[in-house]
Amino acid sequence: MAQKGVQLDRETFSCSICLDLLKDPVTTTCGHSYCMKCIKTHWDEEDRKGIYSCPECRQTFTPRPVLLKNTMLAVVVDQMKKTGLQAAPADLCYAGAEDVACDVCTGRKLKALKSCLTCLVSYCEKHLQPHYDAALLSKHKLVEPSKKLQENICSQHDEVMKIYCRTDQKSICYLCSVDQHKGHDTVSAAAERTEKQKELEVSRQNIQQRIQDREKDVKLLQQEVQNINLSADKAVEDSEKMFTELIRLMQKRSSEVKQQVRSQQETEVSGVKEVEEKLQQEIRELKRKDAELKKLSNTEDHNQFLHSYPSLSALRPSTSSIQIRPRRRFEDVTAAVSRVRDKLQDVLRDKWTDVSLTEVDVLLSDSPAEPTTRAEFLKYSCEITLDPNTADTYLLLSEGNRKATFMSHHQSYPRHPDRFTRWAQVLSRESLTGRCYWEVEWRGGGVHVAASYKNISRGRSDDSGFGYNDKSWCLECDNNKNTFRDNNIQTPVSGPRSSRVGVFLDHRAGILSFYSVSETMTILRRVQTTFTQPLYAGLGFGYRYGDTAEFCKLK
Repeated sequence: MAQKGVQLDRETFSCSICLDLLKDPVTTTCGHSYCMKCIKTHWDEEDRKGIYSCPECRQTFTPRPVLLKNTMLAVVVDQMKKTGLQAAPADLCYAGAEDVACDVCTGRKLKALKSCLTCLVSYCEKHLQPHYDAALLSKHKLVEPSKKLQENICSQHDEVMKIYCRTDQKSICYLCSVDQHKGHDTVSAAAERTEKQKELEVSRQNIQQRIQDREKDVKLLQQEVQNINLSADKAVEDSEKMFTELIRLMQKRSSEVKQQVRSQQETEVSGVKEVEEKLQQEIRELKRKDAELKKLSNTEDHNQFLHSYPSLSALRPSTSSIQIRPRRRFEDVTAAVSRVRDKLQDVLRDKWTDVSLTEVDVLLSDSPAEPTTRAEFLKYSCEITLDPNTADTYLLLSEGNRKATFMSHHQSYPRHPDRFTRWAQVLSRESLTGRCYWEVEWRGGGVHVAASYKNISRGRSDDSGFGYNDKSWCLECDNNKNTFRDNNIQTPVSGPRSSRVGVFLDHRAGILSFYSVSETMTILRRVQTTFTQPLYAGLGFGYRYGDTAEFCKLK
């Protein structure tokens, strides 16, 4: 009874917020006590409302009360701590909803400390003591508290199931072994546990070995990532240095060209200015002579005129012979720089094949093999729809934009920069990377099944057709033959002709394969290259009006 009183005292002097003994206790005006820190934190959360409440009775206060330490209560709590009563004894810990309760306790049950597999009963510390003191009970098997003890009782005979039936793979009691399990292969539960434990250990060893193997693989991949990052960083650093050198060289050449042009400009201008000055001097002399002659012409004295005329009428020969000829210009400099620019652009844009990010690849030893059966291909099947913005106006899209029909008249599509205008063809809405597989069912005279980069030409030139450029690959199917077109090179394709064509893409591996699909998969053409952009599925027409092609639903 004394212990029960101590437990009551502990509850009395506990903070209802933190559920621990009061620390720096304060008492609100409604009479409830809390830790100073707990009630302040609670009221800090209510600051935005401006109304403060007691967590226990919900009485509200306005304004926020000033808290003062309850000195008497603090002395009592401090005394409890000094006497060691702040923690409840283990046998006074009551069982909660998630705990295993003692099966012997009456009234409010305490937490079970152990469960007995022999008695099939869970015990608190107090009621467990006989299992330690009594010789017979000490041989019982004690385990951590368990709520599943009743699962060891036979539901039919209400006996402990100590036998295992290997025939039916289930635990039974001894009455079951002589009844419905008579003649079955039975052993003790302990013996079966021993066998299963051996299997379990083997399984664990296998799992642990696999864990070690995978951890090694992870380390290898992490090292590979580190190597990739180091290599990429070095490539960026080195390329930046080389580009800086190129830029510095270009700037130097630009400065030299500028200096040479300006120097030549100064020389040319100086020569022209010198000739101009001579011409200006001669013009001044001629004007002065003209003025004298004009004055003589206006003289009325005939004798004076005749006397002065001989000396004034004679013109001195020009001191220099001036010939206006084309001067050197600087268009040749511009032309030379333009040629250099064009060569650099050609190198950096069109002929720079040595630098390609697609060459940067992580080769994994466990990468999946290329599929061989249709079932394996279907694992990579993807749903493809056609993009109306790319469709030529002679194509009618239907079946949720999965089907295209070659029509004899234009369709009312709005203008769009992505639309094909030279060829009756259309691209998919979805971009394709990784591993993808799709099938096309076609009807009529023939169809073109293609894969293309998005930046294929959309103009009216011939090279905008699938297979007529280096941006697309096309299998041309008709009722008589199959041909493959790539970079405007047409190649006959042998193999069975089918109204269904399968296309497999492994973007990273650079594989694009076309198959004739019937009862078996027969490869028609396999492309091995390096893809630098995502691909788009394409359909093209050109045989006769009414031909159709449709992306099949494979899932």
